[in-house]
Amino acid sequence: MSAQKSVEIAKSLPPRLLRFFQKYPPPSLFPSLSSQLASPTSHSTPDTISTTPPTDPNASMTEVSAPEVTPRPSNAPSSSNIPPEAHDLPYPNPFLPHKNFATGRWHSPAYGLRKQADLVKLASEHGVVDLLPWTIKKPGEKERRRVERGLQVKGTGEGQKVKGKLWERTLKGRLEMRRQAMLNMPALIQEWKQRGHGRGWKKWPSGKAK
Repeated sequence: MSAQKSVEIAKSLPPRLLRFFQKYPPPSLFPSLSSQLASPTSHSTPDTISTTPPTDPNASMTEVSAPEVTPRPSNAPSSSNIPPEAHDLPYPNPFLPHKNFATGRWHSPAYGLRKQADLVKLASEHGVVDLLPWTIKKPGEKERRRVERGLQVKGTGEGQKVKGKLWERTLKGRLEMRRQAMLNMPALIQEWKQRGHGRGWKKWPSGKAK
């Protein structure tokens, strides 16, 4: 995007979006900011590791390549729902929690979910939603998570079960008891007639599920 076009877009933005972009400039508009990304401090591992003991100088050297480790920002919350590009910013993502290394505490996002939704709506109306940092309120994020994770409704997944009310837990047994009672009804009526049409009859069907 050219500088002239960026200026024209900035003139048409509402003050709320302008204040946000002044505080959190989009890296795509300012490539010089990408060089300010703090590289995570990690111990550098050699590309190859020797498996030969140093006491045997005549033995052949066997080298094994070390596994590649993908660096992750240390101040990023460890969640599989957040894509890695959400932290590719020269500043902490204002829509995500971040850690203060001086105190060791986690701080809440600078913008709550309601304010995030308002900013996304404003940016969508002016066509600059792609310039915002990653947030769950961006268009298509909920659909993407639903495709990846499913509905995640308790009782619908494999091996999950809902406790339910007492009448719900015993409904299946009571329905089966009623079905068996209806099947045995002709024999019960015949026995009732043979006993003298109810004289001394005590074999009434039970209404409780076994």
